[in-house]
Amino acid sequence: MTSRFFALLLLAIAGVGHAAGIDRRIAVTIDDLPWARLDEIQPADLQARHQALLGQLKQANVPVVGFVNENKLEVDGVVQPQRVQMLRDWLDAGYALGNHTWSHMDLNAEGVEAFQQDFLRGERVLRPLLAERGQVPTWMRHPYLRAGRTAEDRARMDVFLAEHGYRIAPVTVDNGEWVWAFAYANVLNEQADTPAREALLRQLRRGYVPYMLNKLDYYEAQSVALLGYALPQVWLMHANELNAATFAELVAATQRRGYRFVSLDEAMQDAAYARGTTGYDGRYGPSWLHRWAMAEKQPKTFYAGEPEVPAWVKTLAKVNYE
Repeated sequence: MTSRFFALLLLAIAGVGHAAGIDRRIAVTIDDLPWARLDEIQPADLQARHQALLGQLKQANVPVVGFVNENKLEVDGVVQPQRVQMLRDWLDAGYALGNHTWSHMDLNAEGVEAFQQDFLRGERVLRPLLAERGQVPTWMRHPYLRAGRTAEDRARMDVFLAEHGYRIAPVTVDNGEWVWAFAYANVLNEQADTPAREALLRQLRRGYVPYMLNKLDYYEAQSVALLGYALPQVWLMHANELNAATFAELVAATQRRGYRFVSLDEAMQDAAYARGTTGYDGRYGPSWLHRWAMAEKQPKTFYAGEPEVPAWVKTLAKVNYE
């Protein structure tokens, strides 16, 4: 029997709450602020959807760090005050903001020098915006979770980020949330407002929450199998229409699983995060748990069983991968 089998067995014995003493904690991070796929939305719709997401966040009442792509603040190279106000709305609501690079640049594809330039360009608005409140940028998130293809590149980035006062925000609960969100936005934007469209949107909302919970269960089992305990997890999501409709429901369902939502800073205090980005030299961006598993030379069977986005959702999303 595999270590994953024993991890699942332990979780089954523990049940879904705190009865067995498992300390389930999770931090939420939301990428691609002020909005994912922003240029595909009419300005009036953008504002309404932005307000809907903030309403869901307020209802959920949990700590959140949002990660900004500053190119989304611009139209034809000019920063738009209305879009900067969207970031102020996040700060007014008490959420933290971090740097997700200017252009959502792929470090593994573009290299360290280009990435560092793009990263610094990505704080031209963010740094003074935070300074208005006596804050400085602290968190960064790698686009696509791609953190460097060699140990040398990762070490150079560690030095660069430390010099500029940043900490890497890892992701342990990776998922295909963006695929569900593409599907939801495509239906919302491309189909006529009919009962059939609403039924399809409802089907996506109802499928999304169980999918995300299944991913959470999977990565909790991976944590137990690899580390021997339930790591305080870091969850990846995006600023999109689907979360603007379901975030509070997802949080409530996660809390019923026995999880406490904590700040990213609290989650990162766990000693496992000192392992950093080690373990993976490929072109993609896996979960930090899987990076660490690769560093330990775990067999391929260790990674088996990860929940997948259903084919019908990929079809609606117009993608064939996740």
